[in-house]
Amino acid sequence: MANDLLAATALLWLAASLLGLGGFPTIGRAALGLGAAAGIAASLAGIPFGTKSVILPLSFVGSSVRFVMAPEALWLFGFGLAPALLVALNGTPSPQRAGGWVFGVAASLLGALGIFGVQQGAFFLLSWELMSLGGAVMLLSERLSPSSGSPVLFMLGLLEVGAVALLLGVLVLAARSNGLDFLDFAQIAPLLPGWLRLVVSALLLVGFGAKLGLLPFYEWFPGAYASGSGASGAILSGVVLNAAFFGLSHALLGWLPGATGPASVGVGLLVVTAGTLSALLAVLYAFQAEDWRALLAFSSAENAGIAVVMLGAALLFRTESEGDLAGLAWTVALLHLAGHSLAKGGLFLAADGSARATGTYSIRHANLARRASWIFAVGALFCAMSLAAMPPQAGFVSEWFVFQTVFQGFHLTGLAPRLALALAGAGLALTAAVAFATFIKLFGIGILGHGNHARSTVPVLVAVSTALLGLGVLALAIGMPAWLPALNWATLAEFASPAAASMHDGLLLVPLTAKFAFISPSMLVIVGPLLALVPAAALLVSRGFAARRAPVWYGGLPQDPVLAATTSLTFSNALRTFLSFIYRPVEETERETRSRRYFVTRLEFTHDVAPVFGPLLFAPTERTVVFLARKLRALQSGNLNFYLALIGLLLVVILVLTLL
Repeated sequence: MANDLLAATALLWLAASLLGLGGFPTIGRAALGLGAAAGIAASLAGIPFGTKSVILPLSFVGSSVRFVMAPEALWLFGFGLAPALLVALNGTPSPQRAGGWVFGVAASLLGALGIFGVQQGAFFLLSWELMSLGGAVMLLSERLSPSSGSPVLFMLGLLEVGAVALLLGVLVLAARSNGLDFLDFAQIAPLLPGWLRLVVSALLLVGFGAKLGLLPFYEWFPGAYASGSGASGAILSGVVLNAAFFGLSHALLGWLPGATGPASVGVGLLVVTAGTLSALLAVLYAFQAEDWRALLAFSSAENAGIAVVMLGAALLFRTESEGDLAGLAWTVALLHLAGHSLAKGGLFLAADGSARATGTYSIRHANLARRASWIFAVGALFCAMSLAAMPPQAGFVSEWFVFQTVFQGFHLTGLAPRLALALAGAGLALTAAVAFATFIKLFGIGILGHGNHARSTVPVLVAVSTALLGLGVLALAIGMPAWLPALNWATLAEFASPAAASMHDGLLLVPLTAKFAFISPSMLVIVGPLLALVPAAALLVSRGFAARRAPVWYGGLPQDPVLAATTSLTFSNALRTFLSFIYRPVEETERETRSRRYFVTRLEFTHDVAPVFGPLLFAPTERTVVFLARKLRALQSGNLNFYLALIGLLLVVILVLTLL
C-alpha cells in the first residue's frame, strides 16, 4: 500500500515537471498537489514500521538499487509535504514564469524522495544533485529580485562544495566495502581505522551541512531565500531541509553504525559543536533581518542546528551504550523538525500574504491583523509561537525535550562529552532567548503593527493555508502522546530501545521518566481557557467602575502611533550594539543637494551587518579562483599549435605512467 502510494507520488511529480516545461503550469500545480497528498497518505500508511524493500529497475556498474523508507524517513517526509501541498495550491507570486517554478518544485521533491528512500550511493548522489538543481530553478524562475542570479549562484557554489565532500565520503566507503549499497557500508564501518572514521564523518557533516545551513554554509540562506517567494522558502525549509537532516542522520547512524573509542566520541563532539555554533550565529543574524524571507531563512538554519545538536547528543550517548538516552535525543530531533516544517511553512506563506498586501517583503507596520482575515492572524500567531518556543505549541514541546536531553549529560563518563553537552545547553538557551525576541519582532511589527503600508488585503487562500498550518502545529503539540508511538519502532531498530514509547506517561510528556520532569500540552489547552475565566470575570466586574484614561507621553510631541512605532531596525538595535564585535554593523548616509549644497533634496540611509565568513573565507576563495582563471585563460587562446602541443604532452605523460 505505502509503496504503491509512493510510486504514484513519483509519477505525479514527474508529470508535474513535464507539464511545467511544456507550458501547462496550472495542471502541473495540480499534479504537484496530488503527489504531495499521495506522499502524505504513504507516510500515514507506512508508519510505524516503514515500507517494504523493493528493487528498482535501475542499476549502476552492476549494482542494483534498493528503495525502502524507514519510519523516521516517512515521519520527516510526511510533515515536510504538509506545507508543500498548500504551496502547490497557492502557487508562486510570479505566474508569468510559473512553468519553470513548477519544474523546479517537482525536481526538488523528486530529489528529496530519492534521499529518503534510495539505498545505493550513486543514485543517492544523483538525488542530492537533483534536489539542488530543482531549488535553483525554482528560485531563478520567479525573478522576484533584480539580482537573483548572484545569490543563487552563491548557493549552488556552496552546495557543490558539500556535494564534493559527500562524494568523497561515499567513495571512501565504497572503496573499503567494494560496493555501493548502504548495507555494504554498514558492514565495513566497524573495521575502519579510527582516524578514517573521523575523516569520513567530517566529510559527511560538510556534505549534508551545506544544505542544512551549518556554519559557514548558512550564509547562502538569506540571499537565496530572498531571491524567491515564500512558497519557494516553504519547500526549501520543509521537505528539502528534512531530507538533508535525514541524510546526515542516516549516514552517521546507518552507514557508520555503533562503535566506541576516541574517534566515535570525536565525531559526536564535532557534530554537537557545529550544531550549537550554527544555531547561535544563525539566530543572531535572524534577529537583525528586516525581510520576511531572510529572517525565516536564518531561522531555518537555526532550527536545523538544534536538530543537529540532538543528533550529536545521540552519537555521544551511543558511544557509551546509553541506548535509551540516544533514542531520546534522536527522537527529539525528529519532533523538532516536524514542528518546524509546519510552523515555518505557515510563516513563509504569511510572508507571501504580507507581500501581496504591501507590495514588499520588508517587515513593516501594515495592520495586517485587521486588514486580513482573523484566521490569518491566528494561524501566523500559532506558527510564530511555536518557533519562539512558547507553550503550548510544538516548538515549546520539542525545545523542552532538547533541554531535558542535554541535562542528561551527567550520565556520560567522559569529561569532554559532559562538558560539550553542558556548553551546548548554555548556547541553546541563548539561542532560544534570541529566537523569542526574533518572532516577537516579526509578529509584533509584521502582523500587529499599525500603519498604512498595506495596499490591499491578504488573499483568502493564503490566509486559510496559514491557518491550517498553524492549527497543525497546535495539533502536533496537543496530540504528542498519540504521535510518539509512531516513532517507537524507529528507536527500537536504531538503538534497540523503546525510547519513543517512554517519552510519555498517559497525557504527560516525560524525558524517559516522570521522576525527572514532565509537561502536558494536552492538559494545558484545557486548563488555559479555564484560567482565562479569572481575568474575564475581573473584566466584567470592573465595568461597574469608571476607568481613568491618560494619554501616553511622546516626549512633548503630538501623539502619532505610526511615527512613534518601533521599527524592525530600532527593535534589534540594542543587541546589534551590544554584540557589535560579531555583527560589525555598517551605516551609511548619502545626501543629494542643490543650490550650492544648501538644500537637501534626498537623504538615503542604509545599514547592514557584516557576515562572519564572507570576508574571511568566501571572498579570499573567490579572489583565488578569479586569479587562477586569468592565469589559465591562455588555454582558450584558440591557437591550434598550442592545443596540439598540449595533446602531445598529455600523450607523453600517459606513456611514461604506463611504462612505470
